[in-house]
Amino acid sequence: MTEDAPPGTRSGASSARSEAIYQELILDHYRSPRNRSVLEDADVVVTHRNPLCGDELVVYLALDGDKIREARFTGQGCAISQAAASMLTGALNGGTVDDARAILACYSSMMHGDASSIDDPSLGELRALAGVARLPARVKCALLPADAFSRALDEFEER
Repeated sequence: MTEDAPPGTRSGASSARSEAIYQELILDHYRSPRNRSVLEDADVVVTHRNPLCGDELVVYLALDGDKIREARFTGQGCAISQAAASMLTGALNGGTVDDARAILACYSSMMHGDASSIDDPSLGELRALAGVARLPARVKCALLPADAFSRALDEFEER
């Protein structure tokens, strides 16, 4: 394992150091979210809610053919849902619809405890959320933006 392995994949002092780094990354995305604003020329807008905790996201996608020109979000919720939305927009921006589907599937697998998903380089910063899989009550928070973007891709493809 590398020194920057996601939480829960190392042991001892290295694990504690890695967990602290990933917690800081999550808090940074929560405090200073990337791509958080309304996208006026969006091709698809989807609102997704978690009725159990009250988190709500609106996701926006602008596409040129099968390329995601821009992904943004607005909404409110816990640090995990907001950080995950921020990280996901970064991962999806500029990629293809197929790339986005692959990232969303891998991310979902990671959130459901698939340890092999953690090593997928396409996840990038999303790997910081790997430790959430050990917190069943928070997995829905981490998956809220992924589910919203998946639904947005479905709606776009149904057109």
